[in-house]
Amino acid sequence: MPLFKLHSEYQPTGDQPKAIADLVQSLRAGNRHQTLLGVTGSGKTFTMANVIAQLDRPALIMSHNKTLAAQLYSEFKAFFPENAVEYFVSYYDYYQPEAYVPTSDTFIEKDSSINEELERLRIATTSSLVSRRDVIVVASVSCIYGLGSPEEFSAMRISLARGGTLNRNKFLERLVENLYERNDYDLKRGAFRVRGDTVDVMPAYLEHGLRVEFFGDEIEALTEFEPVSGAVLRKIDVFDLYPANQYVTSKGKLESAIAGIKAELEERVAFFEKNAQYLEAQRVRMRTTYDLEMLQEMGFCSGIENYSAHLTSRKRGDRPFCLIDFFPKDFLVMVDESHVSIPQIGGMYNGDLARKSTLVNFGFRLPSALDNRPQSFAEFQSITGQTVYVSATPAPFELGLSTVIAEQVIRPTGLLDPEIVLRPIKGQVEDLIGEVRKAVEQGERVLVTTLTKRLSEDLTSFMRDAKLRVEYLHSDIDALERVEILRNLRRGNFDVLIGINLLREGLDLPEVALVAVLDADKEGFLRSATSLMQTAGRAARHEKGRVIFYADKITDSIKRTMEEVNRRRIKQLAHNQAHGITPRSVKRGVQASLHTYDGTGTDQNVAVAESADDVAAVIAEVEEEMQEAANKLEFERAALLRDQVNALKSGDYKTTGKKEAAYGRKPKRKGK
Repeated sequence: MPLFKLHSEYQPTGDQPKAIADLVQSLRAGNRHQTLLGVTGSGKTFTMANVIAQLDRPALIMSHNKTLAAQLYSEFKAFFPENAVEYFVSYYDYYQPEAYVPTSDTFIEKDSSINEELERLRIATTSSLVSRRDVIVVASVSCIYGLGSPEEFSAMRISLARGGTLNRNKFLERLVENLYERNDYDLKRGAFRVRGDTVDVMPAYLEHGLRVEFFGDEIEALTEFEPVSGAVLRKIDVFDLYPANQYVTSKGKLESAIAGIKAELEERVAFFEKNAQYLEAQRVRMRTTYDLEMLQEMGFCSGIENYSAHLTSRKRGDRPFCLIDFFPKDFLVMVDESHVSIPQIGGMYNGDLARKSTLVNFGFRLPSALDNRPQSFAEFQSITGQTVYVSATPAPFELGLSTVIAEQVIRPTGLLDPEIVLRPIKGQVEDLIGEVRKAVEQGERVLVTTLTKRLSEDLTSFMRDAKLRVEYLHSDIDALERVEILRNLRRGNFDVLIGINLLREGLDLPEVALVAVLDADKEGFLRSATSLMQTAGRAARHEKGRVIFYADKITDSIKRTMEEVNRRRIKQLAHNQAHGITPRSVKRGVQASLHTYDGTGTDQNVAVAESADDVAAVIAEVEEEMQEAANKLEFERAALLRDQVNALKSGDYKTTGKKEAAYGRKPKRKGK
């Protein structure tokens, strides 16, 4: 009997049946790498779901940011309601890692805001992986960061059975060892309370509580209850209770780890004193001694992950455990938007190493802290097996590795890739204004991409003087304003949006029929073949979609983009003619309020996520900017961006329709 049961009212159409068959055949043949080249709007997620259902194997689906991961999670939850579909992303709403700046002798303490719901979902993920096989995990690339040992996590579970023998006091000791906190007044997640022979536990990974009733040394009853009202929901015969934290360590291993930390501390102090680095010696002794005291008394300390090498009995230099180690050996990996995700995976290791090396060299951490890190790219490849790369614009890396490249260029709507035309750079602004006027007369929206922020602002002013309704959008714009700008564009409050690279991945604007790329022949990141293809794809949801490249020469990137688009159009046209399909534009309502997915996975939140794609796209952009600012030690900017993200997620920001910043905003110079 199959493990995975796919639920959908649709059947594979267009290119989907062949893409599914090609991928399944390749994977069953044992091929390590394959690519799903699927254009925007072709139903790549549905194809991925069909592949998983046919192979009937656990799967890890990776995305390059948590917001896009949330969208995938809601889709897979709908496809596989009877299976364990889990969501694993960083549990920080805001995260500033500890860092030291030697030039100014500035130490920045670790600062973070943990999202309890995301933490619950992370623990639920590991619990599912160690207890069942029908698991699909949708994760951001944070899944390559260090976790505790899967064997230790599994070994620490407490197996409960109605009628079984278990001493109540022994059970309480086990709860404390598993990092559950006793709290007889506030039964929050990861806590328990005791009332005579009844022990109520709030598992760290569930939304309901567990009540264990003892009669002597026998478990008389097990029930699931609603934590607020206390109402009994159902009776349970058996239950496996997993630890409250993924860094849990058994008492025996903890004692061994403490001994190892002490030995390393003495070795490090001796090293500093030998080199006359007495400040560093004092610093590392003081900080580590405090952590050791917390470990001895509480079994946990702030920054416990920095001692993971000792806690998991690893040798120096050995890679840390991560989420991937919790999967069975035959699991399948799918990397969504692989052209972005793969470089991100490859870049995490070096950035983390540079920051922590400074902390170690100046006595803020022991050298073993360097072993608490993300996987290097080579390590990532060594611990993953069969992989499917999914992208509309796969990079040469994926294409070069893949034994099979399954194409999916036919859209269920019959829409074609937008036709691309070339225009000279001389007079490009005047020509663009003429094209914009034609589009506006047809009730269409227009996107224009420039190379610089200054040009986007200057062009906005120039086009306003030409009596056009136009706005600009770039990274200096407040995150809350970005959402309103996108909403106002879709509502028709203005017609033209000018920006830079913010107009590529993540924006879903069905009303856009014309995309114009200024200075398209200036080779570089913003005018690479991948960027041009992604930018052109913004017009692929409109039946009259078209793209103008303003260029005086045909660069290699322009040539490759146009050849690929023409190849796809020929195939799409032939399919439409053969099946009598008339292309129709994508229709999607404008969201009514600024809410987005909060990670709970309930039906209400899934519905909200589906109606808040614009908000999700902005959150993804701002979170990336926030992390980049933190890595550059620009903490004031990182904190500002954090507050903007929190406001977007909470929905506290409401639009009155009179906010000047949302429309008619004057360009502001910031000296950049």
